[in-house]
Order: sequence, then C-alpha cells, then structure tokens
Amino acid sequence: MSAVIEEVRSNHDLKRFIKFPFSIYKGNRYWIPPLLFDEMNTLRKDRNPAFEHCEAKYWLASRDRKPVGRIAGIINRRFNDLWGKKYARIGWVDFIDDEEISRLLFQEIEGWARDRGMEAVHGPLGFTDMDREGMLIEGFEELGTIATIYNHPYYPVHLEKLGYQKDVDWVEYEMVPPKEIPEKVKRLARVVADRYQLKTLKVKRAKELLPYAKEIFGLINTTYTGLYGFVPLTERQVEMYVKQYFGFIRPEFVPVVLDCEGKIAAFGITMPSMSHALQKAHGRLFPFGFAHLLKAMKKNDRVDLYLTAIRPDMQDKGLNAILMYEMNVLYTKRNVTRVESNPELESNTKVRAQWRFYEGRQHKRRRCYFKSLVGTATGD
Repeated sequence: MSAVIEEVRSNHDLKRFIKFPFSIYKGNRYWIPPLLFDEMNTLRKDRNPAFEHCEAKYWLASRDRKPVGRIAGIINRRFNDLWGKKYARIGWVDFIDDEEISRLLFQEIEGWARDRGMEAVHGPLGFTDMDREGMLIEGFEELGTIATIYNHPYYPVHLEKLGYQKDVDWVEYEMVPPKEIPEKVKRLARVVADRYQLKTLKVKRAKELLPYAKEIFGLINTTYTGLYGFVPLTERQVEMYVKQYFGFIRPEFVPVVLDCEGKIAAFGITMPSMSHALQKAHGRLFPFGFAHLLKAMKKNDRVDLYLTAIRPDMQDKGLNAILMYEMNVLYTKRNVTRVESNPELESNTKVRAQWRFYEGRQHKRRRCYFKSLVGTATGD
C-alpha cells in the first residue's frame, strides 16, 4: 500500500511525531532517546520563543495507518536576514529504509519551501544552535549523546540519491584525560592568569552561577557569530534556556574565568554523560527517569563537553589553558576515563587544536546537507 503524507495539525499528531523514532530505534545500543517534554517544548509554537522569528511545519508519513517517517520544515527569518539567504531548514527527519518514504517526505518539504519563496533547503538543523544538528555519516557504532542526532546508516544514502550534497561537516572526538595534568598546561594556565589578572569563579551551588547566566549566553552570541548557521539568541530565548537548563548544571563542571573587573572572560560547560541514563529513562522523567539522571550526575566516569567560549578581546592569549587545567583537575578528582567533545566544525582549527594534549580519536562525523531549489521542480 502507498504511503500517505499528512501535516501535523494537533497536539495529538505532534505526540505521534515526537514518539515515532522510538519505534525505529527500539533496542538500538547507540541511540539516545530525547526527553519527550523537552521535544514538546521545542516544537510547540506557544512554548518556544524561536517562533517569534521562525515558522515551521511538520509532516508524518504513514502506511496502513502506521507511522513510517517524519520531517520538519523550518524557516528562520533572522538567519536568512543575517546571512542574506533564502533557505529553509530540514529537521527532525527520520524514516524507515524505504526510498518511497524518504522521497515523499523530502518532496513535501521542498514543495513547501519553494511555495514560501525559498531558494534552497539545508539540514538537519533546528530552530537554533542549541538544538541538535547534523546527520551522522560516520560512527554508527558509537554511543550517542544528549546533544546530538543519531541516525541509521541508510539515511545519508537516501539523501544523496535525492540530490543532497555536503554543505558542512562537524567532527567529534572521544578523549582520554591524562592521569596527571600536563606540566605545560599547568604552567601556561598560571602564567596567563597572572599576566591578565584572571581568576576562576568558585561556587558550590547552581543558584550561585545564575547571576552569570545571561552574561554566559551573551558571550555565546558574541563569539559564535560567523559559525555555520548561527543566529544570536534573543532575550526571551536566553531566559528560556536559563530556566530550562541551569537548574541541572553542576557548577564544578562549568569553569568560568573572570577578569580583574569580575566580568566573564571565558567559560566551558561540561556535564556528566546522560547517555545511559536517558536510555533507561525511555524519554520520560517520571516515575523513574529522574532517578537515573540524578544517579548519572553523581557517579559517572564519562563527561560530555557542550559549549566553550572566550571573549573576543581575550582570544589567542592562552585562556583555553586555564579552562583545560580546571577541567583536568575535576576529571582527576572524579576518576573520569572518557570525554566526549560533541560536534565541532571541521574548519574550526582553533577548537580542534586544543585536544592535542589528550590521547583520543576522532570517532564520529556528521553532515549538514544542502539542495538548491532554483530551477528544479518537486519530484525531479
């Protein structure tokens, strides 16, 4: 029987859309289930402030009334204005290994994008850089993270058959922190701190970090400008992310470097790995999911790196040595044996170079695909 593509119009449909991946990744050792409430907050127009400058549509593919695929189309007007583009974003894309399904899904989003005056589509991308992005093309037998997309190996094969090409790649590393802090890092951290009158913020509770939260996101807006697909976060988005995530932050995992005036010069956000805990939670915090996450926060030999930023006027002055020193002190204390870098643009040589002090391997690669809609018609 032929597949049917239907637009998601109700909250009931949206729940089916969100839950679909649970069926095609059931029993998969590497897929990390998202938290269902988090997905709902991101995809609902009345909950996500990104909709102040974004529009989106979602579609489900069904066969015999059973979901077999999904796809989201997003137009981020701030991105298009900032970058001078007419692009639509592809996100939340999953499908069974059936070329009819993938073809119909991508025809749907391409037709919608063309009708909205867009000249190209690219993705997977979310509403913001805080959402998961990039289709996995290497590392299918590596454990995923809460911050990344996992997908079956056949996904990129389908996209390339549909005419999609590489736009940009991100790479990821798994690293083994040294048992002893390298003397070079220790010495450089001390010299840089003395030269520029820097100190590391020392707090014990998350609420003590809250006064710095907006400054942290302000630094993200400043330093990430120019990176692929980045759009500065609005004040409402920052407020949402602070409320949503800062309650879970463990301050000892977030080194913050202050200048002589007490302003943030650099920071790094790391967290104990939530991967295995989320697999046990099956997308739900209650009744038992929250307990798995708490346990992972307290006792864990794996750490994920999420965000780092150095203020533009302090870049190329060695501040990353201070961040690495502080992280290494913590990793040694916590008996951390593995560190996940999460995605880094392959062209971002500065970030990639800082791992030269670690033993490790590049174990994953993910891709943002691109397809021009100029001079093409749906179904070509």
